[in-house]
Amino acid sequence: MENRFKKSLLDKNTFGITWELVPGRGAREKAQEKAMADAEAAVKGGRVHALTITDMPGGNPAILADYLGMECFQKGIEPLVHFTCKDKNRNQIEGQLYSMDRVNVRNLLVMTGDYVYTGYKGRPKPVFDIDVMHILQLITEMNNGLEYQGMKGTIKHQASDFFAGAAVSPFKRTEAEQMVQYYKLKKKIAAGAEFIVSQLGYDVRKIHELIQFVKLSGWDIPVVGNIYLLPLGAARLMNRNGLPGCVVPDKMVADLEKESKADDKGKQARLDRAAKMYAFMKGMGYSGVHIGGHGMVYEQVEYILDKGEEYYKNWQDLVHEFDYPIPGGFYMYEKDEKTGLNSTKLTERKGRPLDTNVEFTYRLSNIMHHLMLEPGTPLWGPMKAISKAVDGTSMEKPYHFIEHMAKVAIFDCKDCGDCALPDVGYVCPMSNCPKNQRNGACGGSWDGWCEVYGEKKKCAYVRAYARLKNSGKEENLNGDIVPPANWDLYQTPSWSNLYLGRDHTSKKYGVEYIPPKHK
Repeated sequence: MENRFKKSLLDKNTFGITWELVPGRGAREKAQEKAMADAEAAVKGGRVHALTITDMPGGNPAILADYLGMECFQKGIEPLVHFTCKDKNRNQIEGQLYSMDRVNVRNLLVMTGDYVYTGYKGRPKPVFDIDVMHILQLITEMNNGLEYQGMKGTIKHQASDFFAGAAVSPFKRTEAEQMVQYYKLKKKIAAGAEFIVSQLGYDVRKIHELIQFVKLSGWDIPVVGNIYLLPLGAARLMNRNGLPGCVVPDKMVADLEKESKADDKGKQARLDRAAKMYAFMKGMGYSGVHIGGHGMVYEQVEYILDKGEEYYKNWQDLVHEFDYPIPGGFYMYEKDEKTGLNSTKLTERKGRPLDTNVEFTYRLSNIMHHLMLEPGTPLWGPMKAISKAVDGTSMEKPYHFIEHMAKVAIFDCKDCGDCALPDVGYVCPMSNCPKNQRNGACGGSWDGWCEVYGEKKKCAYVRAYARLKNSGKEENLNGDIVPPANWDLYQTPSWSNLYLGRDHTSKKYGVEYIPPKHK
């Protein structure tokens, strides 16, 4: 059966439309019944190419998106399932993909996912085993016929037919936040993302920035814009980062407050705003739009599409209505005063102030790195000899203890044994990022602060960017995909794993693998 959603994004003559369903907690509650009624309306209307189904948004329990995706497919419409990294380890993720492949749920928007907040009898244990890049790599291998070693040799599966994309936010205020979003986007595309969906925001320059960044990077990949039918209450929530990643500045809240005083409480203004966003996104070169909004009905979707096509004829005239910048915000390109959008000239980042301080521990880490943590450094040979000598002996435990205690004091080390410190500017992603992101920031940071810790702790990647930029090395975050932690190495000495060729960094350096000795 032809994948109508995939065709809508890859066909240059079609503008793809998705509509978001948020079914929530429960099996047969009102929210689930409404979601299925909306699916039936969309099938009957025939203008929506896929129904987007959220995966436990806000970190709260909800019915599985993949199961409702199967129901949507059976009703005759493609689902686009939010497939997140949270709440399951890599084996569960692989098993979930097999199940979805079997029932033809094939369109996936792969995302980090919201941090968990509520659950049965309290907050659940957060699980972020692998990240977006690793899932995209797995999906790519599955689409090619996944191969792995079995007892009798190589096993190869039948190829799957997933169409997987990833999300990105262009709506970040600080330079560090924004650049690490784009660095991570590059990794997502390298890992196999076949389309991109923007996070939610209303700053027209930022909306233009994303599509321009993709085009100027030379990526021939569909980009889907995000439209949300925004009421005042939701705007206030997003304004204070109550929905991480969704950005609504003060100026827009003020406009919505004025609109809410109308007889219809601003309903018509919201619909027209959504239609105008449809128009200028299509005009900018987006391949489609993702439409969402609490309590929406299908007739409103059709209104946005019809009115959006009317506005599309003169979309440039609408740009000035969406002048909603974050005060003091960073833009990747200089402004084009004539259009109100962006020129193709990059903003000069050299000399801009750092977004956070560079701690002394980074300078200390650099000294240690250049002394002993890379082949050819003065202490590499002696440290390798010591690691080889203590490996599997009674001296391994005190050797490990000394290393671990030093790293706990400096980095709050969690003893994963497959150290990613050199990959993230010596900011440990296992202890300083609550989502354990080894390849870049999630989309939930706000004004440089971590989504989870708020103003108590800066985003780990904002800190890493400042450290690296201070020494002209920020492009280090724009490099290879860092593998997930190998839990075979948990609570083993990471120095030994480096010097004896057992961790991911040693493989990058080409260090000879020396098998562990049995104690």
